Amino acid sequence: SGPGMPGAYDRPYWLPEIAAPLELPPGRTTWTDIRYRQSGPIGFLSFSFPGGAMSTTHCRRLLAAWRYALTRPTSVLVLGGARDFFSNGIHLNVIEAAGDPAGESWSNLNAMDDLVEAVLRTTDRLVVSALGGNAAAGGVMLALAADEVWCRTGSVLNPHYRNMGLYGSEFWTYSLPRRVGAETAERLTTEALPVSSATAERIGLVDRLVPVAAQEFAPEVERLAAELAADPDLPRRITAKATSRHADELARPLAEYRRAELARMRAAFFDPEAPYHALRSAFVRKLPTGSARPLVSGEAR
Repeated sequence: SGPGMPGAYDRPYWLPEIAAPLELPPGRTTWTDIRYRQSGPIGFLSFSFPGGAMSTTHCRRLLAAWRYALTRPTSVLVLGGARDFFSNGIHLNVIEAAGDPAGESWSNLNAMDDLVEAVLRTTDRLVVSALGGNAAAGGVMLALAADEVWCRTGSVLNPHYRNMGLYGSEFWTYSLPRRVGAETAERLTTEALPVSSATAERIGLVDRLVPVAAQEFAPEVERLAAELAADPDLPRRITAKATSRHADELARPLAEYRRAELARMRAAFFDPEAPYHALRSAFVRKLPTGSARPLVSGEAR
């Protein structure tokens, strides 16, 4: 049938999706939301997801890309992108649209945890998180899994889950106190206030501020990464990192942090009366929360 004839446009016609390779050959330009490139001893794994939200599929694809990056001969691996958001954690819109939002929440969180754990367990090279924009919730914890966090000035971090009525996961109970101390970690996750890049550096959440315009962030990160890779002290730092991770594992395995966090999250996901469901729905639909409310300090999380 043709235009104007019955049945011409009564069903959608889909174009096939052709996955772009992680490393593009010379001369090829195409859109892709995950890309890997290498410059000497430095690997750059960039990702760019709209709004910073990471669905189950996004997390699994980025994990596959991470594993690919680990096969490359580098001493420094930079994770990040240059668009507005680094990551805001699990994808609430995809979860809300799912036939089983509780089940999709669980799948998404476990995929996010798999990714964060892979970064934490990378001990054969130095890992840098490069935040060209904002990050929140599990996205902040993904960044903190790296050895160094570089943040463009003007970015804002929200290292908490409270506005969705959640305890949180992504190994935050390991990574956050390790950086800022137990008292500050408790305050950040219960007060649920935004943290400027300057404050983040002051309290140890961020290691380096990058004071450039957004369009200059990627080249400046590349320059700084080259300096890091050329540092004669880098091999010692990598060895010390591996030793420290081994000691931490003996003290309390990452699996135990994950088990404890997920037990709290599972209870919220699969309880239909938990505030998370109404808060998530209101957030996605840009509606008032009504009777749903975030937790307040002192309540069980």
